[in-house]
Amino acid sequence: MKPKHRIAINGASGRVGQRLIHLIHVDPEATLVGAAEWEGSPLLGSDVGLVAGLGEIGIPLTTAARLPEKPDSMIDFSNPAGAQVAVEYCLAENVPLVMATTGLEPDTMQALQAAAATISIVWSPNMSLAVNLGMKLVELASATFARHDGQVDVEIIERHHRFKADSPSGTALKFGEIVAQQMGQPQHRHGREGMVGQRPAGEIGYHAVRSGDHPGEHTIQFGLLGETLEIKVSASNRDCYALGAIAAAKFASQQPPGLYTMMDVLGL
Repeated sequence: MKPKHRIAINGASGRVGQRLIHLIHVDPEATLVGAAEWEGSPLLGSDVGLVAGLGEIGIPLTTAARLPEKPDSMIDFSNPAGAQVAVEYCLAENVPLVMATTGLEPDTMQALQAAAATISIVWSPNMSLAVNLGMKLVELASATFARHDGQVDVEIIERHHRFKADSPSGTALKFGEIVAQQMGQPQHRHGREGMVGQRPAGEIGYHAVRSGDHPGEHTIQFGLLGETLEIKVSASNRDCYALGAIAAAKFASQQPPGLYTMMDVLGL
């Protein structure tokens, strides 16, 4: 029988972290061997199965430095400070890393890129299969519109739950980066207010909605005269992010050192 893939989670008590615990627990190809949180978490020492509402599974919530055993890969769904801890742990222990935290500090991004010379890292602003397919569609649309003679106005509208700390989302920024690479807009405007005048041709507009418990929605709007194309991806729950991260964790453990994306995981 093929051995199960041993996964550790950093940010295990968070919303996606708890879904990861559930989904790894029922995955016939994976097993949870460690769950980490920040040094001051009041939940440290708790059984993570109880934290996630699953029942006892015999794995205590610890810090990354005190994981009970070395995993085959680590998934980080924490926060910018926790992401730095995950990079340092994985580099020190030679553990492949799936970095799913957004809003990273510049120092953490540099550390992540440097660590890819030593370990395999999957770094993506969004782990969803549908979102990454959407990115391919946006790339195709942008490349096509780049050959269009007239002005094409691009607006990116994203919606997330009230608890999300970064704005706009890392996924929205990635969509904008894809568009700009194909169409060349030099300006990225975040919201509009007041008498801003006529919309210039060379900008991408971003609009962030924070409301309720919505797990995530992105709409990329290409506006032409007489017609509009919208590419929209909407999550109904957080399992899409967790399942993508688990697939990425299995992928990362089989790769040589390097920096990978979900496009690599999905073969797109």
